[in-house]
Amino acid sequence: MTDTPNYFGPSDAALQAAVDVSRETLGGGSDTPIAQAAAAAVLVASGRVADQLPRPLQTRILTISNQKGGVGKTTTTVNLAAGLAFQGLRVLVIDLDPQGNASTALGMPHHDEVDSIYEVLLEDMPLAQAVQKVEQIPNLYGVPATLDLAGAELELVSLVARENRLKRAIETYLNQSTDRFDFVLIDCPPSLGLLTVNALVAATEVLIPIQCEYYALEGLGQLVRNVEKIQEFLNPNIFISTILLTMYDGRTRLSAQVAQEVRDFFGERVLPTAIPRSVRVSEAPSFQQTVLTYDPGSTGAQSYLQAARELALQA
Repeated sequence: MTDTPNYFGPSDAALQAAVDVSRETLGGGSDTPIAQAAAAAVLVASGRVADQLPRPLQTRILTISNQKGGVGKTTTTVNLAAGLAFQGLRVLVIDLDPQGNASTALGMPHHDEVDSIYEVLLEDMPLAQAVQKVEQIPNLYGVPATLDLAGAELELVSLVARENRLKRAIETYLNQSTDRFDFVLIDCPPSLGLLTVNALVAATEVLIPIQCEYYALEGLGQLVRNVEKIQEFLNPNIFISTILLTMYDGRTRLSAQVAQEVRDFFGERVLPTAIPRSVRVSEAPSFQQTVLTYDPGSTGAQSYLQAARELALQA
């Protein structure tokens, strides 16, 4: 049995049922943005979408990174992964953060007895042995992080080729996989330790989520310089491909100002869609879900679905 969903356009019944899909208030005619979002919500809730995204020519490996905490890094990782998967692409999420928040949000078991990314990095376990199928979301798989990963930074220091261990594990897995992945998304800690270095060496692209708030741009220059150092000494193929604005509040002048400054600096690398500040996005992880499964009709879910589409269609 395949995990690839069927694709179809919204029916009148789907539009009618959409009222019950979202916890946010829905209404309006079928040609309004709200009704269109409601129709899309029904499709997402049933594991189907109206349009299938084209598959990239080769697997895109992205590290989602920002050395500043609280910018929506893990939230962005899991929701973009879900958005890509719901639109027909095969996605692998690697949780490289010892906190294991991505594992929690995807509903993956990550207790001590579970095969995890720790065993892959420190004990040379094949990555395939640690991969789990994510329930509720077709085409989505993950590698969990356990608490053991908290000590990995120190343990990696004494190992040979310590910066390349994740890269080798991913390459071996992708080369041996019979059904290739379209995207690999790596969620790493908000610091530049050996775990983050492994993520940057393994990836070909960096996606930086930036919150539209006062201190958002602090440390951004340092992150850019760190990526340049990785590019110079360890991974010549890495580059910052994508910026995603998060926690955007259209009611404030500050959000608009930060968004404009980021767009002025990074240009076309900034995705057109900004993720709005949303209670539903914040609530979803506590139910071990992404916002696309927790409340697919919400503005947060629809924004991540659109951002995933923009990411996949990048030139």
